[in-house]
Amino acid sequence: MTAMPPSPRTGPGPDTDADVGTGRASASSLPAPRSLWLVVLVTCAGQFLVVLDVSVVNVALPSMRESLGLTAPGLQWVVNVYSIAFAGFMLLGGRAADLFGRKRMFLVGLALFTVASAAGGLAQEGGQLLAARAFQGLGAAVLSPATLTLVTSAVPAGPARTRAVGTWSAIGAAGGAAGGFVGGVIVDLLSWRWVLLVNVPVGVLVFAGAYAWLTESRAGGGRRLDLPGAVLVTAGLATLAYGIVQTEESGWTAPATLGPLAAGLLLLAAFVAVEARTAEPLMPLRIFRTRAVSAANTAMLLCGLLSFGTWFFMTLYAQNVLGYPPMIAGLAFAPSSVSIVVGSKLAPRLLPRFGTRRVAVLGVLTAAAGYVWQSTMTVDGTYVTAILLPGILIMFGMGLGTTPLAVLATGHVPAADAGLASGLINTSRTMGGALGLAALSTVAAWATAGSTTPEALTAGYATAFRVAVCVLLATALVMTLWLPKPDKPVQ
Repeated sequence: MTAMPPSPRTGPGPDTDADVGTGRASASSLPAPRSLWLVVLVTCAGQFLVVLDVSVVNVALPSMRESLGLTAPGLQWVVNVYSIAFAGFMLLGGRAADLFGRKRMFLVGLALFTVASAAGGLAQEGGQLLAARAFQGLGAAVLSPATLTLVTSAVPAGPARTRAVGTWSAIGAAGGAAGGFVGGVIVDLLSWRWVLLVNVPVGVLVFAGAYAWLTESRAGGGRRLDLPGAVLVTAGLATLAYGIVQTEESGWTAPATLGPLAAGLLLLAAFVAVEARTAEPLMPLRIFRTRAVSAANTAMLLCGLLSFGTWFFMTLYAQNVLGYPPMIAGLAFAPSSVSIVVGSKLAPRLLPRFGTRRVAVLGVLTAAAGYVWQSTMTVDGTYVTAILLPGILIMFGMGLGTTPLAVLATGHVPAADAGLASGLINTSRTMGGALGLAALSTVAAWATAGSTTPEALTAGYATAFRVAVCVLLATALVMTLWLPKPDKPVQ
């Protein structure tokens, strides 16, 4: 893929659905049609890997605790250290893709992710595992923004690009949904180590495909990377996430929580001040003047608050309350994994008729209905009513609701900011997940009042799901009031 010339439109266009997917590349600069879906295939495979590793370790946590002697807070950090590194470095990864090349950053991120996976699988103590997970998250943050940018740059504007973004969204969502299933099968058949080691052969195959099928593109010209901005935003996001994580152990009013929260907010405020004054910012603040970009990212952040926590709590409920072994617990979530793909792939078909705002709101309300159902869970719940049907409803709705947000967030920016827009929407989803997992864990811990009986655990999980309903209803209101009006359908 050769460097993409800027669109004749030098700035964001009108905030209507008609502008979603406007072209950023001339027809002559695009790959041959037969190779377009090879680009989509390899980039989606990379996105699947990095999202999968957010949730794939959930089922393996009990085995990790026994093998490495991890404490309860240490187990949560196996999940959170990856999420924090992933979200904290995402904007840096997105801008690096614009400046230094999308293919190059995809390969660098994938290589780092694969090596870190091998190190994690071979870890002999908890500290080694946590360090490996942090480097996995860093690799994911470099790789992930490049995936969506490569897709939107390669596929021509119009229905084909909308379908491609839908595929990217579906595969990414399926990665999170399939984590329990993949992890359960691997833990039962092999060991917890292979939950991480399996990334090595898969990563090598994806690397080979990317090297062969992707062609380089960049939009940075002679610009430099904004290192002060990169340091501030990464430190700010990571510190803020750390403060949220501390709430489960120390509470919201403890110095161990308030200190990191205050420091994170100050660092992010300093980042905004620096970006407003520097000539070549990491994140040009003008991008938020576009209604579609700012509204879509806010809505994605709110949806993301529930993404990691849903699978975390459902996995714990299946194993700790219903007594499912790891493989059965993983298989129990397979239909939900399929439903989120179905929702994500259905969304592009509905956009031409109903517009992005209506489809997004419909998806979020559908997921909210699923969370209402899920919050009625009991100690002696049956698989069909306690896991299968509410899980399908939740995941179908989330797939249907978040795909239009990805289309909106990346369809209203010039070519030079494509990687930034991709990194921003990924940051919103991933940072929301990291913050939401910590916040919902605090809610569940408060509801259990320290008890570990099946009744108390079920009450805690149910309370977390009721909070999720409130979040999604608020999200639907934000979407209705803020997302661009569907003056014209998506073309």
